[in-house]
Amino acid sequence: MNQASVGFHCPECARKGRQKVYTAASLVTRPYVSYMLIAINVVVFLLDRASAANAEPGESLGDRGVLFGPYVADGEWYRTITSGFLHANIIHIGFNMFLLFQLGTLLEPALNRISFATLYMTALLGGSFLVLVLDPNEATLGASGAVFGLMGAAFIGLRARGVDPISTGIGSLILLNLVFTFAIPNISIGGHIGGLVAGGAAGWLLFEGAPRIDRGFRQGSGTIIATGICAAFGLALFAGCLYVAANPI
Repeated sequence: MNQASVGFHCPECARKGRQKVYTAASLVTRPYVSYMLIAINVVVFLLDRASAANAEPGESLGDRGVLFGPYVADGEWYRTITSGFLHANIIHIGFNMFLLFQLGTLLEPALNRISFATLYMTALLGGSFLVLVLDPNEATLGASGAVFGLMGAAFIGLRARGVDPISTGIGSLILLNLVFTFAIPNISIGGHIGGLVAGGAAGWLLFEGAPRIDRGFRQGSGTIIATGICAAFGLALFAGCLYVAANPI
């Protein structure tokens, strides 16, 4: 055996050269999907500001992507998604992106990139669905629905890990934002509540459902199956958006 800085190496290992060292930093899963979502939102916001300065009324990037029931009913289905990447002003996008960064840093490493992206889009579509149910004729935009969904998923995730969410910042964050939702005018109640409920349901699938599937089926299959169910839920919400837009309640 050859003496090393930490313990001993066998001669064969020593001949192979320096062994790879894993540090705490190297084991952290960086939230690259969260970074990408933030980057997309910022780029779209800048492009929207630039287009608004030169476009005719109703022709800017924001006008073409905002959620509006009659336009969705006319076939512009993409508005159910694009509206979640548009923002009214710097405060609007700044607050949403700050929360997205905080929640993404918490959730994405706990899940995986595909599951987190599926969770985000499901929450976004949940917000769009309830907006079209409650306020189909009001122009709505912003990532708030998706961010509320991340808050709901974080609440469920903490409970699944044995942590009381109320005793953490997540519980107070949800309560405070719900107060703002109902107390301040021109805030989308449907977008926030729809996103919160859809994100909470998706979070239950990923944090509670996946381990149960693992126990009932092959180990390691839980996350894949739960993510697939979550994606199907998101597609159902998308179909629901198209239906309620065409058949307003």
